[in-house]
Amino acid sequence: MEIIRELGNLNKAYPNTVLTIGNFDGVHLGHQKILSMVMKEARARKGTPMVMTFDPHPMKVLAPERDVRLLITFEEKVRLMKSAGIRVLLSIPFTKEFANMQPDHFITEVLVNNIRAKAIIIGSQYAFGKNKKGTIDLLRRRGKKYGFTVHAVRHAKVHGHIVSSSSIRTFLMKGAVREVSSFLGRAYSIEGKVIRGKGRGQKILHIPTANITTPVEISPKEGVYAVRIGWEGNIFNGVANIGKNPTFGNADISYEVHIFNFSGNLLGKHLRIYFMDRIRNEQTFPDTESLEKRIREDMKQAGEILNTLHMDL
Repeated sequence: MEIIRELGNLNKAYPNTVLTIGNFDGVHLGHQKILSMVMKEARARKGTPMVMTFDPHPMKVLAPERDVRLLITFEEKVRLMKSAGIRVLLSIPFTKEFANMQPDHFITEVLVNNIRAKAIIIGSQYAFGKNKKGTIDLLRRRGKKYGFTVHAVRHAKVHGHIVSSSSIRTFLMKGAVREVSSFLGRAYSIEGKVIRGKGRGQKILHIPTANITTPVEISPKEGVYAVRIGWEGNIFNGVANIGKNPTFGNADISYEVHIFNFSGNLLGKHLRIYFMDRIRNEQTFPDTESLEKRIREDMKQAGEILNTLHMDL
């Protein structure tokens, strides 16, 4: 997949470009529905499936006080787009100047003159240009003039609920990872690098853990989770803790994972942690013996969950 970071770097014409536009934070089932339509249309036209997205997220520029935290990193978005079959990812630096572009200017200069789109596929709530004055109806009318078609895709629903990035964030804040996964169409996961921890897992609790540092902006609510761990093409079962380890009085949130039946050295390695289900809230224990006992109970419960729960990773 080709990644183009700015509109000015789009210096060649692609055959029969089929374009979709959006933030695609999470690349959830609603996004996948749009991407699937892009691929279908591109195949029919023998064209180029292209995604236009924005960096940073528009809300970080237009409403920073809302503190919108992204579900996935740009690198994860690239991986998921490539997996979907997208051939060109056009990442536009989002600025207030770009946001103030008049809708007709966006259509003529960006969509027609630069991208030369032949088909545009967007979500049914799509709006663009200054003050969101650009509508799907305007896009369709201009499409007849400039020679591109417009398809609006309705939102996806799971158990009667509309799938959206904001609802996924709400589920994550509650630790409801199974609901998050149902909206994503895959197990919710984060990727991180194993760093040196305080050594308590092995030395004090006799349960070795890998401490993870991760670039994600949002993660599940603090607590204990049944997880699967991906490393170098292998999948392992385990249990993870997100939190401050209150028994030891830590101030910072840490990510720790214990991998069942594993004894290798993972320091410096990159792991992907798939959150399968929540076990409990983080707790403060009177002593390390009580903590170790509870962790072993967590491990048993995680094993039971993982033996019965099957989900696409």
